[in-house]
Amino acid sequence: MRVLYSFPHKIGAGRICYTAWNQVDGLASAGAAVEVHAASFQKGFRAGVAIKPTLARGRLRIPYKLVGSNRAFAMHDRIVARRLEKLAGQIDIVHTWPMGALETLKTANRLGIPTVLERPNAHTRFAYEVVQQECERLGVALPADHEHAYKEDVLMKEEAEFRLATRLLCPSDFVARTFADLGFPAAQLARHQYGYDDSVYTPPSGPRKGGAGLAMLFVGVCAVRKGLHFALEAWLESPASKTGTFSIAGAFLPDYQEKLAPMLAHSSVRVLGHRNDIPQLMRESDALVLPSIEEGSALVTSEARGSGCVLLVSEAAGAICKHMENALVHRVGDVKTLSDQITKLHEDRAFLDKLRAASLRTINEITWTAAGKILLDVYRDTIEMKKREARRIAV
Repeated sequence: MRVLYSFPHKIGAGRICYTAWNQVDGLASAGAAVEVHAASFQKGFRAGVAIKPTLARGRLRIPYKLVGSNRAFAMHDRIVARRLEKLAGQIDIVHTWPMGALETLKTANRLGIPTVLERPNAHTRFAYEVVQQECERLGVALPADHEHAYKEDVLMKEEAEFRLATRLLCPSDFVARTFADLGFPAAQLARHQYGYDDSVYTPPSGPRKGGAGLAMLFVGVCAVRKGLHFALEAWLESPASKTGTFSIAGAFLPDYQEKLAPMLAHSSVRVLGHRNDIPQLMRESDALVLPSIEEGSALVTSEARGSGCVLLVSEAAGAICKHMENALVHRVGDVKTLSDQITKLHEDRAFLDKLRAASLRTINEITWTAAGKILLDVYRDTIEMKKREARRIAV
């Protein structure tokens, strides 16, 4: 399988850049021949992965702050599209990412090469709307430069990319549903998954250290879309807050922190700020809570499972888990159900241990290696779908 992987950021850095690096590494371990065209590279890959910078030469990089992110994404896209012209017949499939894919997708379509477009979040229109609605309900101002603040130019470009891709890579059923609800055909929505690094996120070697109370953890950017306010309300309504601890690891949006200040001041709540010891924090915790109102598939949920945490997540978190089998899932914004679930884990440690054991039994299915194999199968299906489409047109 010969893959051209186009990524308009610094691959190997944080957030989606970390996701993309691990995705490529998983593909390579699954046997794909991957040629990565990225704006720049934070780190290299295993042998056999070709790296082709688009906006860097040596240590010199085009500064996004100087030219503007959208212009830089477009420059990357045009460069990859020109390179793809010269690779006709040498590439089986093209993997693209949002905002840096429009010209590449057009070129691939003209050349008859199948394409996939990564969807690290729900449909952009849906995401904008639900985040704005919740911000207004809470009375929290979303900064104009925030990634979920409404931007007409971004939405228009991404929707044009959605229409051009052979298939959209959806890392969760929730993401796929947001596209289906807006009229996208099921055949265009391909389910794959993300993974976690099992060399970093490992379960504790013995019983959790600490007091007798429930230890619950939140990890991520403390913003409205992550639903931390729901978690705090649920925690404080549960008797678990009398003897347990709720630790929050992540940086806050200032207005959001001010809004939540009374709940954050509770004696059972620990505001840790940005942390670099997340694997250890997870090993020291009983449960990870993520009541998001919009996600793609939060990596932190798989990392928590690999560390021995039981998941308390909303149906929008995109977690790879099964309700009442190895995790507890609630509807978005359902504070009462989440509070009842927290109480259940607090009062019934045997049930908590049962969920944890069931979760740990299948963590080999959610590594980046496993994700690479699944993605490779999606590529094969997409290529076959493109061939069937070409045959129908020919007839």
